[in-house]
Amino acid sequence: MHHANHFYGHADIMASYAGLAEAPRIWGYLQHGWNILDGFAHGTAFAPGMPKFVWSDSVRRRGHSLGLRNYSVIGSVWLYLLKVHPELAAPAKGAEGTIFYPFHGWEGQHVLGDHGRIVASINQHETGPVTVCLYWNEYEKPAIRNVYKDAGFRVITHGYRGLHWRRTDAKFLLRQLRELRRHRRVASNRLSSAVLYGASLGLQPGVYGDPMVLENEHPSFGGQARIKRLWPELDQPFVPLDIAREFTDTELGVDHLACPAEIRELFRWN
Repeated sequence: MHHANHFYGHADIMASYAGLAEAPRIWGYLQHGWNILDGFAHGTAFAPGMPKFVWSDSVRRRGHSLGLRNYSVIGSVWLYLLKVHPELAAPAKGAEGTIFYPFHGWEGQHVLGDHGRIVASINQHETGPVTVCLYWNEYEKPAIRNVYKDAGFRVITHGYRGLHWRRTDAKFLLRQLRELRRHRRVASNRLSSAVLYGASLGLQPGVYGDPMVLENEHPSFGGQARIKRLWPELDQPFVPLDIAREFTDTELGVDHLACPAEIRELFRWN
């Protein structure tokens, strides 16, 4: 089935949770990131009658409003990762500082913006050590990577998410979990999956700085203006943790997790 099911090692995580040694193809479409529309990338060509596995009921409702059907709400793969790795339930010894995730593009769309302005915003709001995590395509560009290195920040990447079943880093999300556990705060210039993941662990979240622009972003998503309009309380440098956790629990789908046997049945892994 769809190659995006394997992004960030998601299929492998679900297979581990379900008690399988390796990941078969998932019979359906698996949501791979926080999404403010129907749960999937614009233009995804859905095969008729195939199930759509999404994180939250809000995604299901938006999909239904667009005429889509065959939704199953199962919660985010991130929550299953936490089940698979209970040894990472607590912060690492000596956890400190902030991990910042600049908004990133992908193979088909680049991000347009000023990384120097992001550095200035980080210096304005952060007082402890800062780690900047770039997506691979920004990390591989010295002109971008060095903007953050020259500012004195530790600069990392979690790896390559994969594309068309090639170069998939099955440890991507686990590497992200371990990095988040090393920090006390998580921040980004846009509300994103990474901010939700950090808040779900109890990191104090923040959203600030130049939100940047995604090249040729499709208007159906409503852009950054829609996110700010829907969730203004989450668009601030220091989001109250109780507000962040309520939002995160809903969007990650903590009330919708399936047991291993249910996952095997839903994905046709029996």
